Amino acid sequence: MPSLIRTTLVFLFVFVPLMLFSQVKIMTWNLKNIGSSKTEEHLSYMAKIMKQADVIAIQEVVTNPAGAKAIAALHEELNRKSGAKWDYALSDPTVSSPYRSERYAYLWKTQHIKLKKKAFLDQHYQEKIEREPYMATFQYKDLEFTLVSLHALPKKHQPETEIKYLKFFPEHYAENNLIFLGDFNLTESHSVFNPLKKQGYNPAFTNQKTSLRQKCINGDCLASEYDNIFLQQEVFTVKSAKAILFFEDFETIQEANKISDHIPLLIEIQ
Repeated sequence: MPSLIRTTLVFLFVFVPLMLFSQVKIMTWNLKNIGSSKTEEHLSYMAKIMKQADVIAIQEVVTNPAGAKAIAALHEELNRKSGAKWDYALSDPTVSSPYRSERYAYLWKTQHIKLKKKAFLDQHYQEKIEREPYMATFQYKDLEFTLVSLHALPKKHQPETEIKYLKFFPEHYAENNLIFLGDFNLTESHSVFNPLKKQGYNPAFTNQKTSLRQKCINGDCLASEYDNIFLQQEVFTVKSAKAILFFEDFETIQEANKISDHIPLLIEIQ
């Protein structure tokens, strides 16, 4: 077979399929009061975990200047060590009581990912949702998606009383391909998610615990099913869904908890 024909066939059967199907990796991670409590070593480790993703949604950034400084330092660490260029967006403090107010953040690789317009805190339910979701629309080749990042109330404060308003977001943002992600402080099997599921938004993870225990019990270091990613599988194909058990890198669960009391979740979609 002439070399030119052979080269053409290799291109058609190997590279063209990769070009036709845009795949993007999305991560969500509650970083447990990221701010002055995180050392350079902590940030370096976080970047090591995060660099495998294309877009990252971060919850629980403290509102004081140390929170913004930590996200900026994390961004710099990713630029230095990942082999890719990154950008980031940081929300204003959420409109909530001072002791519950937080910031959110997004980080993304700039080579293929584009932020379509400035990320924003949703204003429809600021009086109903304690830490209103942080939203951003991204473009990855021919794939456009809008992330809706939420850190819900703690379980003892009934997060279902605010999660129930998410069912209205598809109507408010009818032109967007929404992906709900973050720390819901509830399992995906809770009935409050049923209205979203009826609209086609299904969880990428089931029966997956995501919060860390303070002490492992018989080798079980995870406590509750709190974090998840909900998306329309008629719109997106989930190629993989991975819970990253980062605590296994540490000698003790106490050391792992200094990074975060939640594990990150990673999905690959097209």
